[in-house]
Amino acid sequence: MTHRENPMTLDELQTTVDQWIETIGHGYFSPITNMAVLTEEVGEVARIMAREYGEQSWREGAPKPDLADELADVLWVVAAIANQTGVNLNEAMVRNVEKKTQRDATRHANRNKH
Repeated sequence: MTHRENPMTLDELQTTVDQWIETIGHGYFSPITNMAVLTEEVGEVARIMAREYGEQSWREGAPKPDLADELADVLWVVAAIANQTGVNLNEAMVRNVEKKTQRDATRHANRNKH
């Protein structure tokens, strides 16, 4: 995989993840294993968020992981789960945005923002 000039679409993400898993990765983990891996990756994002944006601090000398890389790990596993369960993330996101737009059109208008 090389650096890309153009952004990767969700369809391209799913294809890239599938091709990598089937060739370099030698096949998918079970959906339950991938769910556990997703939980682990989200935990790594949470650790960074708690220390960089929350009240926790990094242990002295501890390496600081890269938030962008950890978020990409989350997307990778989400794409893998989508692939193995037959979900098209592009179609799902379009439907999800439409749902949120209709449901929440006025919901947050008067929210007390921090």
